[in-house]
Amino acid sequence: MIIFPNCKINLGLSVVSKRDDGYHNIETIFYPIPFYDILEVITDNQTPNQDVQLSISGKIIQGEEEKNLCIKAYRLLKKDFQHIPAISIHLHKNIPMGAGLGGGSSDGAYMIRLLNEKFNLALDSFQMKSYALQLGSDCPFFIDNNPAFAEGRGEILHQVDIDLSGYGIVLINPGIHVSTADAFRNISASKPVHPYSAVTNTPLNQWRNILFNDFEKTIFDLHPAIREIKEKLYTNGAIYASMTGTGSTVYGIFEGTIPESIVSEDHYEVILLQNGKSRRL
Repeated sequence: MIIFPNCKINLGLSVVSKRDDGYHNIETIFYPIPFYDILEVITDNQTPNQDVQLSISGKIIQGEEEKNLCIKAYRLLKKDFQHIPAISIHLHKNIPMGAGLGGGSSDGAYMIRLLNEKFNLALDSFQMKSYALQLGSDCPFFIDNNPAFAEGRGEILHQVDIDLSGYGIVLINPGIHVSTADAFRNISASKPVHPYSAVTNTPLNQWRNILFNDFEKTIFDLHPAIREIKEKLYTNGAIYASMTGTGSTVYGIFEGTIPESIVSEDHYEVILLQNGKSRRL
């Protein structure tokens, strides 16, 4: 069985308070983006110890295999559903990592969705989100995968009516890996000046004045190249531009034709999204 985990962008991101459990309460809008990894699962009785094995192609994933969210998702469900057989997973990685796009979280959430369907676990959306939250704070979003206002750690989701399908979106990833833990360590918590409920009623060309990512100041100071990408997007006609998540990817939303000066970046990874389709340039 093959499934296609997509990534997301953050429309604004506010850190509103520090929690007693060490996490932070945030407010943001998650918006799904049609740029995908590829995830395949097959039943494999040859898997050592009747467990799970993982192979990866595409982008190189650093770190221990045991910490991969696809493996964690399998073992999480296996504890409660003993009839799930041994499997082999193949993950083709397209989505940049450490880039604020939620690619790893999406892989883990989609693994839950895939196992639920393939092995008839009969989990509903709420139950899958409960499992997904055990993998990561933004994993539950990818279960329903609809635009959503998120609060709490990012797991409290309220669907919102935002549709960017009529616009062109450019994602520019400079290849800088930003540590989420480091980004949160240096952040100051505060409530957003403009409530996120206002975004759906505000024309997109005014988002620049009301929708902000709290992490930009710290990350831009550490990595000026990321600030320069955002400035270039605005210089070239973006109606809204922002860093997504804790970075390092910056996106720009365009009306009409996207300028060649943007898509011709030759030393960064550039992903162009138009008409519901994506392509890497």
